[in-house]
Amino acid sequence: MKSPASALPALAIEPLSQAAFARFGDVIEAAAASATVAINDATAVRYPALATVDCQAEGGTAMISRCRAAARVLPFDIRLLERHPLGSQAFIPLRPLAYLVVVAKDPGSPPRAFLATAGQGVNFHRGTWHHPLLALEPASEFLIIDRVGPGDNCETVALDQCYQIARLDVASVRRSRRQ
Repeated sequence: MKSPASALPALAIEPLSQAAFARFGDVIEAAAASATVAINDATAVRYPALATVDCQAEGGTAMISRCRAAARVLPFDIRLLERHPLGSQAFIPLRPLAYLVVVAKDPGSPPRAFLATAGQGVNFHRGTWHHPLLALEPASEFLIIDRVGPGDNCETVALDQCYQIARLDVASVRRSRRQ
């Protein structure tokens, strides 16, 4: 039986920044580039080395996929986490829409929730516990870069303590990101 929503601890939503997210992975955004490079006869700017793809364990290789995610309805209960022990996993939005990123040190630790806004992708380090993709807008589309190859690269666990994302004030989180 599902417990009443008020019985679950609410997760605070933090703005996504490289400093806050560093233990879990990389924030993929132009602002994170240490330098830029003019390419294509100076008609484009490249922001190099925003994240490292880690996928070679046990003979894996990098794979690029695209997905369309349905919007999650709030309140939303965080009941499980997953991790990829053999490689990193990146999500890069293809449209300027916000989405949530929930990560934890381990399944016994309280998770942290981050709001990714327009222009921000994430690259989970190998072995980082995270919730599956949490799109907030209809027809959110993402480029996914992760590992394909031999071995079991996805572990999922049900949490002993569930949490809830009760509501989201995108404007206030964006304001706190600028401060």
